[in-house]
Amino acid sequence: MTVFGLSVERIAAMALRYWYLLKGSWPRIVDIAYWPTVQMVMWGFIQTFVAEKSGFFATAFGILLGAVMLWDVLFRSQISLSISFFEEIWSRNLGHLMVSPLRPTEFIAAMIVMSLVRTLIGLVPATFLAIWFFGYSIYDLGLGLVAFFFSLALFGWAIGLAVSGVILRFGMGAENLAWAFTFGLAPFCGVYYPIEVLPAWMEVVSAALPPAYIFEGMRAVLIEQTFRADLIATALIMNVFYLAGGIAFFLWMLRRAKERGMLLQIGE
Repeated sequence: MTVFGLSVERIAAMALRYWYLLKGSWPRIVDIAYWPTVQMVMWGFIQTFVAEKSGFFATAFGILLGAVMLWDVLFRSQISLSISFFEEIWSRNLGHLMVSPLRPTEFIAAMIVMSLVRTLIGLVPATFLAIWFFGYSIYDLGLGLVAFFFSLALFGWAIGLAVSGVILRFGMGAENLAWAFTFGLAPFCGVYYPIEVLPAWMEVVSAALPPAYIFEGMRAVLIEQTFRADLIATALIMNVFYLAGGIAFFLWMLRRAKERGMLLQIGE
């Protein structure tokens, strides 16, 4: 069966390959769930302390925990896609995939599917622990949570594909970008503070980053009890272009790597 010219069977087969890799290694599963839980617990206790000292945080309880968990959606989406790509490099399987009937766009679709699975595995336990430990439920964001989640995931996938494209060009020497690049954007995204507190030049950069609109929208829900559909729509539109750019860049780098005969040399 094909959808938009893509083979659903081949995409499902690749996603199943990554699922078996994940299911067959409990350290991988523990690692996925470990960091979101640690961050949630750490920031939860920090917020509990601050709430006792600040009337603002007493009335807007959950703003830090909500920001931490939503930020992890972005980071997990990006790093999970990158790890699926790395699995092929670490196992020296990328060249074999590219001479199979699998299309590059189907490869991308499979990595996105697995990124979504990994992200949910990592975050869902942390959300329930937040309810248990601190009485805070991110699900109180309602339908807005769905929009926040998928908008941040789209941007994460765009970054993951761009970073993977860079690795196709420069090899595993650029692997650290997968872990560091997203964190470099955090100050501009207003994860824990409003964009208006930033210097003017940083606000210009923030205006070009979809997560900045998402976190502003999150604070509007938590503090003002207002769902800012305009912010969500802006972020989604921008993310469509970012994801299209990430896909185009990855396909371009993959084509260049094929032309240069680099697919079998990556990782050496």
